[in-house]
Amino acid sequence: MAADSTTIGVSIAVPEPYGRLLQEQRAGFGDPVAHAIPTHITLLPPTEVAIPELPRFGLHLSRVAAQGRSFPMRLDGTDSFRPLSPVVYVRVADGAPACAALQEAVRSGPLARELQFPYHPHVTVAHGIAEEAMDRAQAELAHFTASWTANGFALYEQGSDGVWRKLRDYPFGNEERPVLPHQQGVHAASRR
Repeated sequence: MAADSTTIGVSIAVPEPYGRLLQEQRAGFGDPVAHAIPTHITLLPPTEVAIPELPRFGLHLSRVAAQGRSFPMRLDGTDSFRPLSPVVYVRVADGAPACAALQEAVRSGPLARELQFPYHPHVTVAHGIAEEAMDRAQAELAHFTASWTANGFALYEQGSDGVWRKLRDYPFGNEERPVLPHQQGVHAASRR
């Protein structure tokens, strides 16, 4: 990655207590990146961008969020992308069509990019670890369920240490307006 670029991602966070619970489970299965990645549903996968472009991307995300509306989310049970990809995940049982429409809007305009695989909303709980540990993850979380209302999404940046950190929340129905420059009047200086 170039010095004037960074890696970003956009996702819907899995709220507490579910997010931490799934993160701890992921760590318990031996996934070494469990604590570097907040528990989430991806809308824009890791994407390298030029740092000077971040404000433009932020404005795009604000516009997408302004058009968004809250929707119910429900996670239920597990599945796997194996053998195509070494991933075990918790299924998105309710909210998948809304996630698909949202990721399409996020991946438009200045953030347009092709995907390596067709979009399939999910919450990763094991990735690239031993097959036995993947099997255990799929079995132990088979009855996991969680429900909440998705009220927005967030922009994340991957640090040089590999840890993903939130840069900004984008609540639905809330468009950021450009800030006007402060207008300085001459009257204050002329009062001397």
